[in-house]
Amino acid sequence: MFAVFKTGGKQYRVAAEDVLKVDKVKGEPGEIVEFGEVLVVGGDAVTLGAPVVAGAMVAAEVLDQARGAKVIAFKKRRRKNSRRRRGHRQEFTLIRITEILTDGKKPNKTVPPRPKRVAAPKPAADAEGAAGDDGDAASGAATAKKGGKPKAKAAGKAKKPAAKAKAPAPKGKKKK
Repeated sequence: MFAVFKTGGKQYRVAAEDVLKVDKVKGEPGEIVEFGEVLVVGGDAVTLGAPVVAGAMVAAEVLDQARGAKVIAFKKRRRKNSRRRRGHRQEFTLIRITEILTDGKKPNKTVPPRPKRVAAPKPAADAEGAAGDDGDAASGAATAKKGGKPKAKAAGKAKKPAAKAKAPAPKGKKKK
């Protein structure tokens, strides 16, 4: 299920567990904030709002209140000896979408426990697959023990012999 909601003059397409930056909203880290201006709710059937979907709401947990990187506004007027340098850091709120609600339901005021994601197991190097075309398992095991990465050859990095200094041309009689 996904939703498109509007806050701070911008629209965001979100699903549950998405993390995103929005313009600053009130709330302390750990609180649940609600966004009621939902424009689209999708899933099995898409519901379009006119302009908003009645009874729909997006609930999110505030993760952090922070400020963005500094943006420098530098203005210079040529030949006028006039320069102005001004910095600005935009404030934002980092949120995680907890749930998308429809039919006028109210969000949970407590933060639900996050589902633990199990990392996919790394595929083990098959002894026959790592051995190569000849099927030599011993050489494949030796490559696997070394880390599996062949060392890069230093092509073109060989030392060049020092340039020989040319002896000055012998001074002789000048041709007339």
